[in-house]
Amino acid sequence: MLGGVARTLQAEPDVVTTLRAIVKAAVDYVPGAEHAGISLVERGKIRTVAPTSGIVETIDQLQYDLREGPCHDAIAEHQTYRTGNVGDEPRWPAFGPAAASVSIHSLLSYRLFVTDRTLGALNLYSSRANAFDEQTEEDGRLFATHAAIALIGAQREAQFGFAIENRDIISTAKGILMERHDLDAAFAFRMLVEASQSTNVKLHQAAAWLVENRHTR
Repeated sequence: MLGGVARTLQAEPDVVTTLRAIVKAAVDYVPGAEHAGISLVERGKIRTVAPTSGIVETIDQLQYDLREGPCHDAIAEHQTYRTGNVGDEPRWPAFGPAAASVSIHSLLSYRLFVTDRTLGALNLYSSRANAFDEQTEEDGRLFATHAAIALIGAQREAQFGFAIENRDIISTAKGILMERHDLDAAFAFRMLVEASQSTNVKLHQAAAWLVENRHTR
C-alpha cells in the first residue's frame, strides 16, 4: 500500500496539490489519525499549510505562539514526537492543557527532511487518548519519508519552472531592446540591469514590465 501512496504523491503536478495529497493520504494511511497538517519552514518562520480541518490550524498556532509542542520540537530537535495524553504531558506544560481543552489528546509529529535540509513537520492529531502506538509511529515514519521526498521534488520542479520562465521573459525583453534601439545582446542586458536597479525591482520583473508594455513608448 505504501508503495502506491508514494507513487501517487510523486505524481502530483505542483506543490499545492502535493501538500493536499500528503495530508489526505496521511489520514487514510496512518491508523488513528483524524486530522493532519504540514508545518512548513520558510525563511526562518513556520506556517501551517494544507490542514485537513480547522482544528489543525488551532493546535498548530498554539504551538507557534507558546513555542512548545510536538510540531515545534520535531522541527527544532530533528526528532519524532508522540503522546497519547497531551493534557498531562510534562514536556509541554503550557501547550498540553491548551490542546486538551479543545479535545485533542493524541499527537504525532514527524520532521520532514531530505539529507540535512528540514522542510517542516507532518502533524497528526486525534481526539482519542492513546490513538498512536509504537507500530503506528514506525508506519508513519516511513510515510513521512516518502512525503518529504515528494514535497522536495515538487518544490524543485516549481523552482526550475520559475527559473525557465524568468530566463525566457528576460530573453524576450532583451530582444525588444535590441530591435528598438539597435543594440547588441550585451548592451540590451545592461539596460535591463540598470532599469532594474534604478526602479528597485528584480530583473525578471523589469523584463516582464517591458514585455507587457512593448507596444507603448
